[in-house]
Amino acid sequence: MIGMPQPAFYVFKCQQSAPPGMPKPSCVSQSNPESQQLMQHLSQSLMMKGIIATVSPIQTSCLNRCQQGPVILVEPGHTMYVGLTKEKIDRIVEEHFVGGNVVTDYVIGDELWADPIDPASMAR
Repeated sequence: MIGMPQPAFYVFKCQQSAPPGMPKPSCVSQSNPESQQLMQHLSQSLMMKGIIATVSPIQTSCLNRCQQGPVILVEPGHTMYVGLTKEKIDRIVEEHFVGGNVVTDYVIGDELWADPIDPASMAR
């Protein structure tokens, strides 16, 4: 029996939306209509390229980088893309998912995305 292949990439798209009047920014903003359409645009772009089966978009809540939103986290690679627009998503789809090259222009800065902390070092 042949198993179903696993996706090459998992794309976690923050869909957190703060209520109007909240001082904290969010990845889906009532004042930014494009931010409300990014998840759908990502899915449609993957479908149009024919790669939706190998790149799995996943809606998630806050990824704790609100000031840099809208954001996506790509695994494997632990790559966070920030300040997303439809045009940036199109470039990420083409260059990262199809071409295999991280789009460094849109990657979160090292000062905001340091190395992960090993859970074993923090466990009590």
